[in-house]
Amino acid sequence: MALRLTVNGETHSLDIEADTPLLWVLRDELGLPGTKFGCGAGLCGACTVHLNGQPVRSCSTPVEMAADGEVTTIEGLGSGDRLHALQQAWIDHGVPQCGYCQSGQIMSAAHLLATNPSPARDEIVAAMTGNLCRCGTYSRIIAAVESVAAGEKPAQEEA
Repeated sequence: MALRLTVNGETHSLDIEADTPLLWVLRDELGLPGTKFGCGAGLCGACTVHLNGQPVRSCSTPVEMAADGEVTTIEGLGSGDRLHALQQAWIDHGVPQCGYCQSGQIMSAAHLLATNPSPARDEIVAAMTGNLCRCGTYSRIIAAVESVAAGEKPAQEEA
């Protein structure tokens, strides 16, 4: 099936089965490895991307649902060589351990801040609940999101 898919602002024409998971199209067809395969059932959040501004689990989203839509992956979150504020906060707060879940975590946090720029701590916790971190860096994740919401300058800019 021929589909048009816009990912990170670039439109692609693909001849692919309509029920192929979006995750595999992003990784295997478009060469965007930042979105990770975690559970394959949409439960862990490692594969979270934005589809038309909404977070979705790309492992359980058929590519046909994204046709003619706008997909944003972790690779499209920043601009050029500049990291998104959340990506920098992740570094500044030492969030990643293994790093596997981090792209999905950041994409969920980005959606939260896009819809609620000043979330309370309990709102951050609630928004991030669907993203699992096997390394248990939840307190650092919350601190990173809080720092961006508070408008704190990244460590690289303070020097």
